[in-house]
Parts: sequence; structure tokens; C-alpha cells
Amino acid sequence: MTRKTRAEMLAETRAKLVSAARQAFGTIGYADTSMDELTASVGLTRGALYHHFGDKKGLLAAVVKQLDAEMDEKLAAISDAAESLWEGFVCRCRAYLAMALEPEIQRIVLRDAPSVLGNAYWQSSQSQCLATMTDTLQKLMQEQIIVKTDPEALARLLNGGLADTAFWLANSADPEAELSKSLRSLSALLNGLLATKQPLN
Repeated sequence: MTRKTRAEMLAETRAKLVSAARQAFGTIGYADTSMDELTASVGLTRGALYHHFGDKKGLLAAVVKQLDAEMDEKLAAISDAAESLWEGFVCRCRAYLAMALEPEIQRIVLRDAPSVLGNAYWQSSQSQCLATMTDTLQKLMQEQIIVKTDPEALARLLNGGLADTAFWLANSADPEAELSKSLRSLSALLNGLLATKQPLN
């Protein structure tokens, strides 16, 4: 049997802690998660947590980073599978809002992360989303599918609106009903960008 290297052991320990934290944060929430119980559940000590993440907040940041990456992968797959750039963009925006109803994303990313990690972290995590959206909008303008304007400014307006709506859905008493209304409003908003004013779904 091949002996694990130190780097492999460290990576394994880190993965165990993130997995355990993701499970706990996603079910009972950040505030009610005990670090002693969490580390003990995977046969580790608080020292291991401090070594890898600094503190409980650092562990939450690692979990959110993992979830963000998974969300990005799902959204990219949706865009790639679409028949056109416009269809991919619309479907991507709709899917982002729908993700606000997923329990794990709802509790960890949209409820706990903003209050615990603050605005600076949220803005940092949104930088890749903004870059991707800006690039897509610029291409849509070049292909004369949507009206021409500043792509970065438009991306910030759209991304900010989507993010705010996702927070609203995550804290709603009836998120499914609110999602339905949000998607209808999103269609009206996006179709208003079309250069030809012909709605494309």
C-alpha cells in the first residue's frame, strides 16, 4: 500500500472539514454549528480547523467558495448547451434565480454568508460573474442581438438585480410563488434589451 504524502494528507483533512461544514451549515446553519462537534464527527481536532482555515468564519468562506464554483459550473453548462448565445444568456439568468430555492444555496450562500462574511466577500465572489456577463453582453451587442450600450455598466445593473432578487427569494415565506413572478419580470426586462424587439425564449 502506497503511503500518502504530507500534501495528500493535508488535502484530505481540508476536504473532510469542508464536507462536514457544508453538511452542518446546510442543515442547522452557521450559528448553530459547534466546531467541537463538527471536527469530532470526522475524527479531527479544532487545531486542524485553525491550521487550515484560521477560524469558523474561514471555514464558511471555504464552503461558500466551493458552492460558488459548483454554481458557476452548472451555469456554464447551461450556456454551453443552448442553441444560441441569447438563449444561453436568458437560460443562465433564469437558472441563477431558480438556484435560490435550493436549500443548501439558500441557507449558506444567500443567508449566512452575507451576514457573516460581509459585503467585501460578496463583491469579491461576484467579480467572476460580472466578467462573464460583461463578455457575453458585449458579444450580443457585436452580433446586434441587443441594443448597444456600455456592457460593463449593463452587466452590473443586471447582475445586481439578479443577486438582490436571489436574496429576496431566499428569505421569502413563499419562494416558489415569488420565483414565478420574478421569472416573468425577468423575461420582460431581458426582452426589452433586444435590438429587434422580437422576444426570444
